[in-house]
Amino acid sequence: MYNYKISDIFEMTKFFSNFFYTYNEYIFSTVPRKGMDMKDIKEQLLIWRLKKHQDKKAADQLIRLYYKEIYTYVFRQIGEKEQAMDLTQDIFWSVLQSIWSYQAEKAGFRTWIYKIATHKVVDYYRSKAYKTEQKCTTFEGVELEAEWNVESCVTNAEMVAQIFLFLKKQDVLLEEIFRLKFYGEYTFEEIGKILSLSPSTVKTKYYGAIQSIRK
Repeated sequence: MYNYKISDIFEMTKFFSNFFYTYNEYIFSTVPRKGMDMKDIKEQLLIWRLKKHQDKKAADQLIRLYYKEIYTYVFRQIGEKEQAMDLTQDIFWSVLQSIWSYQAEKAGFRTWIYKIATHKVVDYYRSKAYKTEQKCTTFEGVELEAEWNVESCVTNAEMVAQIFLFLKKQDVLLEEIFRLKFYGEYTFEEIGKILSLSPSTVKTKYYGAIQSIRK
């Protein structure tokens, strides 16, 4: 036998009543996309609550879902804990500010966040706030093997620095592709979804840049 107090029953009733009211309101105002699992539905419900009611708890839960993952993505590129934390906070501030523009039928929420994160990282490296003493945009003094694989050099700090110094002089989109490939470890198809490009376009830009780097 369960010995519930009247007050406990009242609170449980109130909780389930609020939950089903919110959920039903969400279902009738939003059509879940084909293939969505319960995690996706929960995520979309949080987004809907944030858009519809400016729900602070929903915002907090949404950030918690992705904070560690995005921080890791940023830290791998920045290399400084404090700066990575600041940039990650800036990313989520932008996410919350522009949440109203997010459209689930066009892209997954995770994809959308990575697009914002990548833009922010590129902006950081191209801003006046980021200063570098290196002026070199070539690979002089660094020997490249005939079968050099660009992905394999990620562990070589000097090589990575020079690659991104080269990319900094190129189109912003190209730098975003490399950052998603290097640090996000995304496939060409996934990068295409994030940047709204076809996989073939991503692949062409990527390998075209590698050829330029090799020269």
